[in-house]
Amino acid sequence: MNITLMAHDKKKELMVQFCTAYKSILMRHNLYATATTGRLVADATGLPITLFLAHSQGGHQQVDARISYNEIDLVLMFADPNNIDPWEDQALMHTIHLCDTHNIPIATNLATAEMLILGLQRGDLDWREMIRPRRTLSK
Repeated sequence: MNITLMAHDKKKELMVQFCTAYKSILMRHNLYATATTGRLVADATGLPITLFLAHSQGGHQQVDARISYNEIDLVLMFADPNNIDPWEDQALMHTIHLCDTHNIPIATNLATAEMLILGLQRGDLDWREMIRPRRTLSK
């Protein structure tokens, strides 16, 4: 499965901790992330992660395009509920809208991410393979 990792600045450390805790599950999948989040997770866990641009340079749009083309199977986006930047909130809402449109599971908080990652381990998300045959994204 192709999994994308993103996190607001105040949630990046939580994403690192999450990926460290669930490294054994994540290592069996193709991981993609916006630049800063991906580098932090890769440095802490040793997981291979394909990096998109930083959010401010268009990384969020790269993720959204791949969601639109059904090239992403799962999005883990740890959002800061106290974020006051309207541009980031608008980008997050657009990503959620795209995931809803294309039936792609998305977690915006730790509790939902844990449910999805454990479901992934159990095979609950295998239906995504019927929708999109296994492949990796082109770099």
